Amino acid sequence: MKKSLEIRWHGRGGQGAKTAALLLADVAFKAGKFVQGFPEYGPERMGAPITAYNRISEEPVTVHSNIYAPDYVVVVDDGLLENTDVTHGLKEDGAVIINTEKEKEEVLPLLHDYKGAVYTLNAKDISMKTLGKNYPNSPMLAAVVAVSGAMEPERFMKEMEASFHHKFAKKPEVIDGNMKALEMTFAEIAKSC
Repeated sequence: MKKSLEIRWHGRGGQGAKTAALLLADVAFKAGKFVQGFPEYGPERMGAPITAYNRISEEPVTVHSNIYAPDYVVVVDDGLLENTDVTHGLKEDGAVIINTEKEKEEVLPLLHDYKGAVYTLNAKDISMKTLGKNYPNSPMLAAVVAVSGAMEPERFMKEMEASFHHKFAKKPEVIDGNMKALEMTFAEIAKSC
């Protein structure tokens, strides 16, 4: 991992982009990193576009602003590609990771000639197989960790399992489903690297 990473998340209210950004900050903190995780809202309603941010660093983070030149961008809803330039400011040595059922070639024209790496993942399919519902945030969280190298996958999985046990103590099936979603995502991303 670089000394510090900046990640911008694009999603819609209710899809879990904010939750994923906060979870990433939490598990990275538990792994000994300096972190920030915060959302930016427009009108606070289900389905409205939202942006969330992460800073993960080996050194104390002293910047307290939105992220304008991210290393990585995570797009939880590919419908945003039509109206939002998700690659704006994205560094070319970084990557954009898109949740989509489409082939990569179908989304490339929507990325404003971005020259860096592009990863696509069908997070809906993964979450349907593992959780029985469309919860794309867990797969997208694992995808950004896999692509960015923000932390060691083993440490990430250990911290996520502890977090899920805390959050879903009375729903073990949710814990198992989320852990399987993370594992499937790491396997899918490994195929595209």
